[in-house]
Amino acid sequence: MATTPRSEPKQRTTDPRQRGTDPKPRTDPKPRSEPKQERARRTKVHILQSAAELFAERGYATVTLQDVAERAEMTKGAVYFHYTNKEALAVAVVQEHYARWPEILDGAEGDHEAPFDRLTAVLDTVTRAFARDIVVQAGARLQIERALIDAELPEPYVGWEDYLSRLIGEAKDAGQLRAGVEPRAAARVLVSAFFGMQHISDVLSGRKDLTERHQELQTVLVEGLRG
Repeated sequence: MATTPRSEPKQRTTDPRQRGTDPKPRTDPKPRSEPKQERARRTKVHILQSAAELFAERGYATVTLQDVAERAEMTKGAVYFHYTNKEALAVAVVQEHYARWPEILDGAEGDHEAPFDRLTAVLDTVTRAFARDIVVQAGARLQIERALIDAELPEPYVGWEDYLSRLIGEAKDAGQLRAGVEPRAAARVLVSAFFGMQHISDVLSGRKDLTERHQELQTVLVEGLRG
């Protein structure tokens, strides 16, 4: 019985011209989306920055979560997800105010050998921060208005007294401090004068005359401490 010859197996073609269709263009893999944690962190920072702007401009009492949401161009619900009330926002701004100082002051004393030169350099750096950094400005204002905030805030000013007392103490050890002046007392007076100066500058001129007032403080107070 005759057998029917087997047909050759069909070969798969890779030639698109024989398929009658063009191959689909190769596409690069989709870029990975930003991780949720990073996106949440950036959102939280943006909300905090917006709140700081409002607290610095208007103070604590008149700012609402809705105001913050509008400044941040977000919904109130999105703000509420990260900060459940205005008190939480105020605490976060004040905490960030203090968290920034180590980086701001890093290297502020520079290579100055004389203690009073280091003290002057530190005060110059702090003044620039108050002139430029909205979180620094907002944190200082919220501390002044702390009686209005139903939340526990970091204790203000004492850290500055400790820091300046150390610098002035070094001046005393070097024989550069005026006779009869104690470093701790000088630091308390200087901190009171500086923070009062920056607040008055904010109230009267929106800190436009901050540099001028700072120079007056340096001339009258700091130079007056020299031995």
